[in-house]
Amino acid sequence: MSLKPLHYLRDTFLLFSVCLLAACSWRDRKSIVILYENDVHCNIDGYARLRGLADCIADTAFVGIVSSGDYLHGGTAGAISGGRYVADIMREVGYDAVGLGNHEFDFSVPHLIRLLSGADLPVVSCNLRTAGDSLLFPSYAIRTYGNRSVAFVGVVTPESLVSEAYSFYDKNNNQLYCLCQDSLVAVVQRNIDEVRGRGADYVVLLSHLGEVSAWNCLTSHELVRGTRGVDVVLDAHTHNTVPCDTVNDADGRPVMVTQTGTRFRNIGKLVIDPCGNISVGLLPMDSVYAVNVRVREVTDSIRAEMAGITSAPVCHSDYVMEILDSAGRQKVRYAETNAGNLVCDAFRALTGADLAVNNGGGIRSQLPAGNWTYGDVISMLPYNNYLQVIRIKGAKLVELLAATTANAPKEDGQFPQISGFRFGLDTCATGGARISCVEILDDRTGRYSPIDLRADYTLCTTDYCVSGGGMYNVLRGEEILRDNIMLYSEAVIRYVTDHLNGRLPERYSTIQGRIVLKPAKGQ
Repeated sequence: MSLKPLHYLRDTFLLFSVCLLAACSWRDRKSIVILYENDVHCNIDGYARLRGLADCIADTAFVGIVSSGDYLHGGTAGAISGGRYVADIMREVGYDAVGLGNHEFDFSVPHLIRLLSGADLPVVSCNLRTAGDSLLFPSYAIRTYGNRSVAFVGVVTPESLVSEAYSFYDKNNNQLYCLCQDSLVAVVQRNIDEVRGRGADYVVLLSHLGEVSAWNCLTSHELVRGTRGVDVVLDAHTHNTVPCDTVNDADGRPVMVTQTGTRFRNIGKLVIDPCGNISVGLLPMDSVYAVNVRVREVTDSIRAEMAGITSAPVCHSDYVMEILDSAGRQKVRYAETNAGNLVCDAFRALTGADLAVNNGGGIRSQLPAGNWTYGDVISMLPYNNYLQVIRIKGAKLVELLAATTANAPKEDGQFPQISGFRFGLDTCATGGARISCVEILDDRTGRYSPIDLRADYTLCTTDYCVSGGGMYNVLRGEEILRDNIMLYSEAVIRYVTDHLNGRLPERYSTIQGRIVLKPAKGQ
C-alpha cells in the first residue's frame, strides 16, 4: 500500500475544513421556530400533536415549545388529579419555558411549587414572590438555538390576588405572596435589561396578562407601552384568538402581541429567520396531523386511569346545558343560562337556603343532550369549590348584584348565575349596566315579591365567592352559617340523581326569566 503525497493530505484536510465550516454555517443559519400555547385548561389531547409538530419542524429548523399559562386546571384531568396528570404530560412534551397563569394557583402556591418542581418543568415568573420579596421561580430562561439566544421572561397577572385570593392570603388576611402589582412595569423592565446584558439576542414575554382587565390591572398592551427591549409578547388570560397585534413600546418601536385562544384551538408559531426577521401566526389544531407517539402513550394511559373514575352514569338530559351563545361567546358570563339555573337550583335543594348564586366563570363547559357521566359534570364544574351558606341582608344582595353585573353585556367571570330570586338588568349602549326590580321567590306559592332591603336571607354559594376572591369580594366577612358542605360538582350530581331521579325536567330546556336583560330607558 503506497503512501499518499503530502500535498494530497493537505488538500484533503483543507477540503474537509471548508466542508465543515460550510456545514456549521448552514446549521447556524437555520430559522428558529418557537411553538406556543396558552390557556389549554386541561385539554390534554392536544399535547401529542404539539410535540409531533415540533418533531417535524426539527428536521429543518431549530425548534422550541413554550406556554403562557393556565394549564393545570379548568377541566376534568386537573380537577381529579390536582393538576398532576397535566404536569406529567407536559414533562414528556419537553418545554423550553413555562409561564404561570392565574389558575395555576387554584391548588395553593405550595402545591404548585411541589407539582411543577417535581415534574421538572422550566417555570419562569418574574413577579411571583413571597411577601418578603423572594422569588419562587426563576424570572426567565435563556435558550440557545444554533449561535443565537432567546430569553423567555414570565409574567402573571396581578388579578390573581383577587380571583385566587385564597392562595395569596392566610385565614387572617395576612399576605403570603405578592405579584409586584405596584411595580410590575419596573420589574419586567429590570429583567429585560438583565437578559440583554447576558447576551440574549431576542426577548420574548410569556405574558398571562391579557388585552383587558376586569380589575384594572396592567394589561399586555400597557406593559409593552411602558417598557423597551421586548421583541414579542406571547399573551394569554383573555382567551382571545389574536394572530398578531402590534403595539408600540416606550421607544415607539412596534412589538408583536399574539394569543392562541383557549383549549388548543390553535398552536402558535413564532419564527425568527436567519436574517433576524420575526413573524408570528396561528395554526388551527385541526390542521395538525403529526403525533408524537410517546406523548400519546402517556396521554392514553392517563385517559384510561381517568375513565375508571369518570365513567359512572349520573343522569339523562334531553337538553343541552348551555354556557355559550350562538357566536361562541361565554353567555354564562353576561346573561342567564340554563346551565347556571341547574347549578344554582342544586345549591338551594341540597342546603335549603333561600337564595343561591354562583359566578359564571366557575361553570366551564356545556353538557350535551344525552346520558351524563360523573366526568361530564366534573368537566362543567372542575374546581375545588365547596358550598357555604351565609346570612345576607337584602341590601347586601343588591350590592352584590350591582358589582357583578356592572360590566354587562361584556363577558365577566364574576357575573352571577342565580336561584331563588330574579332581577332586571338595564344595559347601556355605552357600556355598563344597572340593577332593577329585585324580587324574591316564595317556594310555597311560586310567586315573587319585592326584596326587603333590611331582611335577612340565607344564601348558598361557594367558598371561592365568599372568601376566595370571587364576586369582587363583596361577600367577604359575611356571617358563615354552614361551611365546607360539599364540592359544588357533588351538589349537582346529588341533585340530578336524588332530587330529579336521574332525568332533567322540561323546565331546564331553556332559561326561566331570572335575569331580564333590557336596554336602559332612552336608548
